[in-house]
Amino acid sequence: MIPGFIIFRFIDLIDILLVAFLMYQIYILIKDTLAIHIFVAIIAILLLWKVVDITKMKLLGSILGQIIGVGAIAIIVLFQQEIRRFLVLMGTRYFSNYRLNLDNLFLTNLKQDHVVKINSIVKACINMAKNKTGALIVLKKKSHLNTYVESGDFINASTSSRLIESIFNKYGPLHDGAVIIIDDRIVAARCVLPVSDNFNLPPTYGMRHRAGIGLTEQTDSLVIIISEETGEISLAERGKIKRVDSKILYRSLEKEFGIKQ
Repeated sequence: MIPGFIIFRFIDLIDILLVAFLMYQIYILIKDTLAIHIFVAIIAILLLWKVVDITKMKLLGSILGQIIGVGAIAIIVLFQQEIRRFLVLMGTRYFSNYRLNLDNLFLTNLKQDHVVKINSIVKACINMAKNKTGALIVLKKKSHLNTYVESGDFINASTSSRLIESIFNKYGPLHDGAVIIIDDRIVAARCVLPVSDNFNLPPTYGMRHRAGIGLTEQTDSLVIIISEETGEISLAERGKIKRVDSKILYRSLEKEFGIKQ
């Protein structure tokens, strides 16, 4: 060992890679939001604090130490939505596909196939798009949606194209808000969804589109949005949105849920 040289171990490489991975995932989640400016400021303060610590500047180091101590609580408050999105991302992307989970451990014999009536949903979307009927349809995957279900009116009816079209009829009392579909059931209507704080979204996107994107930023749900102005169908997932036609919509739902009904 040569004195004065930095000792670099294999575990240090793993440490650096893990930190880089976490920082990258956090950046991906907040890059299009106002939180990115706060994130950059926090990184700058941490780097400054490290430099102050190395150079033994006691007074400035003490001040920055106090700021960082309180900053841990401030980060939780300021970044609560981003932290939630990050945990959902980790859970759904990296752990949800493993066979070893509580459902498989304790409910092996009770496990049932999830049935989503794709044909009924697509048929309703085609008819509403032709009539320029605005719609917001949430399809549950793994994330729990209890909070959003409770914000609307409980229905718990079998999924059918006629029922979906009736709900979103602009003269009906339930058209304003989202419909939440879990498996083959329309669980609730007139549900309130969180609005995305992504400031890079096109100005043509109204509250319906922003609400659809907002939910996919916080959960792994699939959201179908139909524009009342243009009749265009859009599909939102993982904070991203794309315009689709009926064929692409059908293929996307079939790929995700794999059941034709």
